[in-house]
Amino acid sequence: MLRELDIRNFAIIDALTVSFSEGLTVLTGETGAGKSIIIDAVHLLAGGRGSQEFIRHGAKKAEIEGLFSLEDEQHPVFRRLEEFGISWSDGDILLRRELNDKGKNVCRINGKLVTISILREVGASLIDIHGQHETQELMDEKQHLHLLDQFAGKSLTKSKESYTHTFDKYTKLKREFSSYTENEQQIAQRIDLLTFQLQEIEAAELVLGEEEELVQERKKLQNFNKIYESISAAHEAIQGESKGLDWIGSAMSELEHAASVDETFTGSSETLSSAFYLIQDTGTEIKRILDDMEFDPARLNDIEQRLAVIQSLKRKYGASVEDILLYHEKQTDELDKLVNRDQRYQLDQEKLKELTEDLRVEAEELTILRRKAAKSLGKAIMEQLQELHMAKASFEVNFSVLPNSRFDRNGHDAISFYISTNLGEPLKPLTKVASGGELSRMMLALKTIFSKHQGITSIIFDEVDTGVSGRVAQAIAEKIAAISVHSQVLCISHLPQVAAMADQHLFIEKKVDKQRTTTAVTELDGRERTEEMSRMLSGAEITDLTLQHAEELLSLAADRKLLMK
Repeated sequence: MLRELDIRNFAIIDALTVSFSEGLTVLTGETGAGKSIIIDAVHLLAGGRGSQEFIRHGAKKAEIEGLFSLEDEQHPVFRRLEEFGISWSDGDILLRRELNDKGKNVCRINGKLVTISILREVGASLIDIHGQHETQELMDEKQHLHLLDQFAGKSLTKSKESYTHTFDKYTKLKREFSSYTENEQQIAQRIDLLTFQLQEIEAAELVLGEEEELVQERKKLQNFNKIYESISAAHEAIQGESKGLDWIGSAMSELEHAASVDETFTGSSETLSSAFYLIQDTGTEIKRILDDMEFDPARLNDIEQRLAVIQSLKRKYGASVEDILLYHEKQTDELDKLVNRDQRYQLDQEKLKELTEDLRVEAEELTILRRKAAKSLGKAIMEQLQELHMAKASFEVNFSVLPNSRFDRNGHDAISFYISTNLGEPLKPLTKVASGGELSRMMLALKTIFSKHQGITSIIFDEVDTGVSGRVAQAIAEKIAAISVHSQVLCISHLPQVAAMADQHLFIEKKVDKQRTTTAVTELDGRERTEEMSRMLSGAEITDLTLQHAEELLSLAADRKLLMK
């Protein structure tokens, strides 16, 4: 649920912090008071399109922050956060968006900077906004299949995963088939190029680790004189006449004499004796190295040429010898496919036939499962529509096959919702026959069904009840309240029937402070709520009769809500 919303310098809002409760929160107030501005702020927070016009006049930037709390640790949004490397704790998710006067957006999730697309993806898992003229899923037939699959739930999941796996293999093989239909001249040119590249790499006879060894050997040869001079000087210092080893030998003899007289010096004598023989052996080893050292300019030249060859290949085929060898392996496979394309074509054609048949069988299984789910969905929607006083309406899910008998990631079904709103009228596409009020009721019927399965944290209705009254208004109020049993619902409404069902009632009003207009929010309870309900019922003047009517409406709503829980 959306626990708290903080808005700064947004439209006519100077600074506003609103806390929300579980269940149904209704926002009421005069037209133009700023109710929809709050919903616009939530829409931006969920990744909606921003504009500099949203920034309050005189401010540099608008800031919106929303804190969401989720109890379900398996909620899909947490998987998305993991994918984006965003941490969380205790089920809290903090969304933040800043819009500055230069048109730049700064988006954060739990303090981490993210792109607007990531904010939008995470926001879509948390917030579902429906405006008075927004019934996007219903008006977009492409979404009808998604809605049906969502309703089918686990009964379809395993089969759909199997189909998707087969479809991925099918599309991959189809892409490979495109290479078989290329121009013969292009194929011949490609074969020549690959042959040349592979021969060039093979001629070099590359060995892993070779380049590093050559670089080290080159370094030694380039510094041969310095190394030779240093080693010679070291040998002279150790074993030259009257040099280090002679002096250490003299010291060793003296200490041995002292130790023979006084055992105190025995340890020092033995240590120096060990050092003498160790240095003597080192001097002998250095002499051997000096005798073997020989500068070979031809070898240095060979190394330079070999490194030049490797460097040339790296510029063409990869950043390292390993990359070049991997490139060689990949291009060898491509050349083999091109040279033996006729044989491979036959083999792949057989594979494609098998995959196509597998895909057809699995797609048919999806269709069977969907038809079964469609009957249940149709029955459930009809029950909801009857409760919304559309008893004469008829609804069904229309099935057809994708054009040219093709497949896509969802199978080969083309799904669309058909409805007839009047008795005796034929069923027609929902997108073409439903009026605004009917679409609102259809949307509420679907939301009542899907709110149990969607996992959306907060559903927002922005005046979806406009233009209805009487029994329909009461039915819509009860449907919105029913949805709030499974998801938090925020609803802007002018209907007292809807407001009466609220678990939290927020009153939105304009105030003028220091010659500036701003929006304020007050949570109503007790007498204040009754008076607001009375105003909604009467339109203006509050009387004892309208107050009595408001109290009765609130009492009846409380009874209905108890039956829902």
